[in-house]
Amino acid sequence: MEKGKQTLTPSRVRAARTIAVVADLVQILVFPAFAAGAASPWNDALDVLVAGAMALLIGWHWVFLPSFLAELVPGFDLVPTWTAAVFFVTRGKGRPSPADASTSKVIDGEVISSAPAARPPR
Repeated sequence: MEKGKQTLTPSRVRAARTIAVVADLVQILVFPAFAAGAASPWNDALDVLVAGAMALLIGWHWVFLPSFLAELVPGFDLVPTWTAAVFFVTRGKGRPSPADASTSKVIDGEVISSAPAARPPR
């Protein structure tokens, strides 16, 4: 494996998606109750933690930058940008690779000849 390159496993993808959804739910349901002044430091801290968790779990992707910046805009943080970004980055990823399939109990076969078998004489 290359240095700095991470393998996206299904568990990493699930964890990243769960963290993103929970973070957006907290920002939408909990932080507006405190108004912008008191909850803003907590909201910003949550965004920094989520950005760090995403970088650790699935690696850095350019889509995270606009999401992070959008979360800093008051009112715009009510849009689930973390969820959208993580689902965009992990779409089609985290599935078992062909190397993983070789360890499964699948029997591989191939067709030797496609010519019909000769009929026995009558």
